[in-house]
Amino acid sequence: MNWQNEHTKRIEEAESIIKSWLPEEKGYQKKVMEAMNYSILAGGKRIRPVLMLETYRIFGGKGRAIEPFLAAIEMIHTYSLVHDDLPAMDNDEYRRGRKTTHVVYGEGMAILAGDGLLNLAFETAVNAFMLEPDNPYIGKALQILAAKAGIYGMIGGQTADIEAEGMSRDEVTEELLLFIHEHKTAALIQAAMMIGAVLAGADETKVKTVEKIAYNIGIAFQIQDDILDVTSSLEALGKAAGSDEKNAKVTYVTLKGLEQAAKDVENLSREAIDLLETLSSECEWLKQMINYLITREK
Repeated sequence: MNWQNEHTKRIEEAESIIKSWLPEEKGYQKKVMEAMNYSILAGGKRIRPVLMLETYRIFGGKGRAIEPFLAAIEMIHTYSLVHDDLPAMDNDEYRRGRKTTHVVYGEGMAILAGDGLLNLAFETAVNAFMLEPDNPYIGKALQILAAKAGIYGMIGGQTADIEAEGMSRDEVTEELLLFIHEHKTAALIQAAMMIGAVLAGADETKVKTVEKIAYNIGIAFQIQDDILDVTSSLEALGKAAGSDEKNAKVTYVTLKGLEQAAKDVENLSREAIDLLETLSSECEWLKQMINYLITREK
């Protein structure tokens, strides 16, 4: 198996599904739709929809109910980035190699674009009921999506992250930092993989194992992001390196150092792969995907 070719195919498949659920830019609200589409079509690795679809297939899923959830998870992820880039938060000018939404459309329209993407995510996800009216797992999938995106998930992590800005190194404990990483980053990866498993009919024990795998992937991914913020460049990263330092953020690298951070990424990833192998023998591509995420340079 040529992993890179397979990876490209999966991204293209996810991209096609996401585009099919985006709004048509027309009417008096056309501008906010333009800003929404600008944000979500800016590229990116499509990690969450790809992981969702792959997990779905590992557990034998074959229907179409997964499709609106693929689009929904990317809409939620994108809205969080649009808001995260705002001057009130990280005040970043570049995302995925081009100007951020608030720089192009203004702060007000960027806020509305983020709000629009969040609402559209749930408008889109509920279409699963029409695509597969007899699928008994759609309600549970919606519950996971809402919980992992909300105050007990991503928004909770974002809240703790904002409050941690400007704290001293002594005040930001490892426990707090892991809380932020688990909720701000890992939560949507957990949502993606858990929804894939649930919609395919996986039992509760397997879904819990998937949640742990996704936790490890998410924490390792965020630590790698912290590493890249120190070691990479705008050209390689697609956004300004050194953003964390600019915003006086204590990161995993600040706390543990580059060497230990890299070791922890490796250990978390190895554990995720070991757990994955207990679930399925048909997971070679996903194992390589995990390795790709932790060795990436952007």
